[in-house]
Amino acid sequence: MKNKTFLSLMAAASPVFFTGCATDMHYVQTGDKEQIISSQINIQDYADAANAAVKELLDSGAIDKVANPPALLELSRIINNTGQQVDTDLLTKKISIALLQSGKAQTKIVDSKATGLQQENEFLNDQKSTRLPDFTLSGKIIETVDRAGSTRRTTYSFQLSLNDPKAGVQVWEGEKEIGKQGKRPAVSF
Repeated sequence: MKNKTFLSLMAAASPVFFTGCATDMHYVQTGDKEQIISSQINIQDYADAANAAVKELLDSGAIDKVANPPALLELSRIINNTGQQVDTDLLTKKISIALLQSGKAQTKIVDSKATGLQQENEFLNDQKSTRLPDFTLSGKIIETVDRAGSTRRTTYSFQLSLNDPKAGVQVWEGEKEIGKQGKRPAVSF
């Protein structure tokens, strides 16, 4: 009798154990009204910053002024100046994809291992250096937090600079700010 009762309880409880605690799980589109908004940088913030940067960069015409189009753009380091551990590739990859799809630029990502292999190959084959980049793109993500009582506002500034390494000048700069505001609960768990 005890075994029957125990087995009945286990059978009733098994859906909870096997499906986890999440219910009503479904897919949503990035940018959908159902997105989760937190004070942390999320995928939508990267998408918004990348889209704004690419639009401003293409509209500026800066990358159109190269002798041999499409422009070769080297994506340099994006400095994370926030209190979070963030993967800046989520930003640079979105920018790279959009620029490649525009047909106005090819991108080269700074990778010390790949650069070392390229230099070794050129040395062994006695070749001249491959095409140098027309531009480098670097940037910084800055977090600013303001508090007043239980209200907290976090602003993320995505700052990007397009540089002409041959002339040693910046040819374009862009910034996208994303602000998030919320109240701290009176009781936290």
